[in-house]
Amino acid sequence: MISNSPASPMKSDLFEVDSRTGFMPFQPPVSRLDGVWASWETLLVDAQHRKLQPGDKLGISHTDKESSEAWRAQVRQTASLPIDGLTTSSVLLRRAHLVLAFIMHYYIHSLPPDVPVVIPRPISIPLLQVAKVLDLPPVITFSDTVLYNWHLKESSAAVRQDLIQSQTLFTGLPDEEAFYLSSARIELRGADALGIMQSSMDEIFVGDEIAINRLTSYLFELAVIINDLKILLLDVRKGCDPEAYYNDVRPWFRGEDSDSYLENGQKRRWIFEGAGEYADLNMLPGDRELSGASAGQSSLIHALDVFLGVNHEQPNKLSYMKRMQRYMPHHHRCFLDHLSKNPRPLREFVLSSSSLSSGQSTDGRLKDAYNKAVMALKEFRDAHMVIAALYIIGPARRAAAAQTAVGQEQIDATQTSDLTSPTLEVALTGTGGTYLVQFLKGVRNQTFRTLLTEAPAFGIN
Repeated sequence: MISNSPASPMKSDLFEVDSRTGFMPFQPPVSRLDGVWASWETLLVDAQHRKLQPGDKLGISHTDKESSEAWRAQVRQTASLPIDGLTTSSVLLRRAHLVLAFIMHYYIHSLPPDVPVVIPRPISIPLLQVAKVLDLPPVITFSDTVLYNWHLKESSAAVRQDLIQSQTLFTGLPDEEAFYLSSARIELRGADALGIMQSSMDEIFVGDEIAINRLTSYLFELAVIINDLKILLLDVRKGCDPEAYYNDVRPWFRGEDSDSYLENGQKRRWIFEGAGEYADLNMLPGDRELSGASAGQSSLIHALDVFLGVNHEQPNKLSYMKRMQRYMPHHHRCFLDHLSKNPRPLREFVLSSSSLSSGQSTDGRLKDAYNKAVMALKEFRDAHMVIAALYIIGPARRAAAAQTAVGQEQIDATQTSDLTSPTLEVALTGTGGTYLVQFLKGVRNQTFRTLLTEAPAFGIN
């Protein structure tokens, strides 16, 4: 359980971290906006019922294109709504961010890939306003697809991994739900890890032999929990088909950074219609970054890194992991910041602890327990690389081959060498816009280097 004592550095009431559900709320998020904002929900439901298709889908039919444009016309013609009545409720604001972000991503990604991206005022302005109040970017995030996007199969039941279901999907496919729920189950299991962090910091504060023995037990227990997270991550394979994920689900939550179309060597910028008329909407600086939903935005994994002392920072450069914190709920970012300022970090304590008992030293067992937890986190990242290879890298290569084949057929048919097509760079990037293989290897290797024992060189590559 996460302590709520005045001295606690992890007070759940300050950071919206629950001892039972971790970074997920203990109560199911609101499932629908009522009143005047119900029109947003109607637009979202209509997009789902139309089964809109990505505009850059290979072989998209004329019927699908017409259906997408008819829906986008409705978005452009809808009434512009104020958010005044939402600002007193964080629960309603989160639902508004989710709904507006889903609508925006439907609108953008159903467009033909070679036209400018202009987000209509009825969506752009309220989304920017909601995002400003929540201190989030105006783009779909991990919190939209996972943390605040679930309900229970049984309304009176406690929150359990086997009882949660997703609220809102782009495709309606079971594969999409399985993908989101894989992360949700990791978050729920991770609540126990957060409790161990709190208990461990309490023991570090005491620092005597009994405390070190307890801390050692906690770290061995933490290693077991992180191994459970790895199993839950790999379990996504049971319900989510790689081809369905890559071709049908993933295109919808790409961010501006992952745009697949290049014009004059530049990716398309997302233009928020009317934003320039509002001086207080400062969410769009010139160097802005709009990445899509990504597992890199999970506060749980960042918390494990901070607690175990895994440092991903780079000289004179903001790391990808640090950039992803910008997409987390405000209170969770504050939690990570507070955790990082712990005056007695775990790794330093393990390094400095002295032998306090005969036989196998207390500090030796503590170091073993610490290394066990770090290695479990490294193996979790090994599993993440396996999933990335299965769900992104492999399908991307097959998609590139199919696109090349179509292009060659067009060349043969027209006898022209002037073939233009969207760049295939996106095939090797994540939804967060980063170079996937390079990033995953980097964080995995940095986790490995955090071990306090000599590691063979062949352990990482």
